[in-house]
Amino acid sequence: MQLVCEITFDRERLRNEIRATYGKVAEQPDGDFHFHRGPAYAASMLGYDRAELDDLPDFVTAPFAGVGNPLSIRELATGTRVIDLGSGGGMDCLLAGRRVGPTGEVIGFDMTDAMLDKARTGATATGMRHVRFEKADISSLPLDDDSVDVAMSNGVINLSPDKPAVFAELHRVLRPGGRVQFADIVIEAELSQAALNDIELWVG
Repeated sequence: MQLVCEITFDRERLRNEIRATYGKVAEQPDGDFHFHRGPAYAASMLGYDRAELDDLPDFVTAPFAGVGNPLSIRELATGTRVIDLGSGGGMDCLLAGRRVGPTGEVIGFDMTDAMLDKARTGATATGMRHVRFEKADISSLPLDDDSVDVAMSNGVINLSPDKPAVFAELHRVLRPGGRVQFADIVIEAELSQAALNDIELWVG
């Protein structure tokens, strides 16, 4: 099985395609996309608490397009510092913000302006001053070494063409004893080189 994919396409083009796709999801979450979205999907298929989701603004939960429930892996302790790689509209971050409380901190990183706008507005609407959102590439995080307790991600690492860099960053920023809680897509079958380098398949 081929363990390392030689990326031959333009990586900046991939980033632009991802921004365009998820920008559309942010603005038109009920649009025609091949992947599931929204709070009903999150509750019925991924195990989120529907009542907890209903307590968040609709514009935060509607563009949710995760593939699992990282928050269910292990409870977040009060006062924890949490980051979210590819935070989208901010749903997971706001849920995490409730768990860590005002003595904790949650930082969501995303590269799509429309998603960041939704997330920041959501943090303001819910009064969570300890939750913030920054624009960044998840393979280069604007964080100090050994500064994070828990790193989350939900269906985003698969979109990165440089996964070793992403995991190297996680290793760098996590404190000793810190952990990663993430859900993502895994393909068991070996793909052809053509498929591995098809931007349309990466973006979905």
